[in-house]
Amino acid sequence: MNVGIIAHNSKKALIEDFCIAYKNILAKHEIYATGTTGRRIEEAANLHVHKFLPGSMGGDKQFTEMIERGDIDMVIFFYNPSMINPKEPDVYQISRCCDQYNIPIATNIATAESLILGLDQGDLDYRLNRWKE
Repeated sequence: MNVGIIAHNSKKALIEDFCIAYKNILAKHEIYATGTTGRRIEEAANLHVHKFLPGSMGGDKQFTEMIERGDIDMVIFFYNPSMINPKEPDVYQISRCCDQYNIPIATNIATAESLILGLDQGDLDYRLNRWKE
């Protein structure tokens, strides 16, 4: 599966810790991330990451285009809800895109853990957007 990961600057350490904790699961899948987030995940968790431009330089648009093409199966987007900055990736645009194309998105660690654990058990097939029988 193709897992998209984005984190606002104030959530970079949290995404690093998350990727370290779930490194064994994430290593079985393709990871796509905006530039700075991707670099930090590679350094912290020693995972291979396909990197877009930094979010503020168009990486969020590249990310959205990949969702629209059906090339992302799930998104983890840790953002700071109390500090929306125009230089950060646009959480509303990306979450609307995920909703439009029926792509699961986690915007907090509890939901992200649920998605990752479901992915690990192989019980979820998001490409068909339904539970496997």
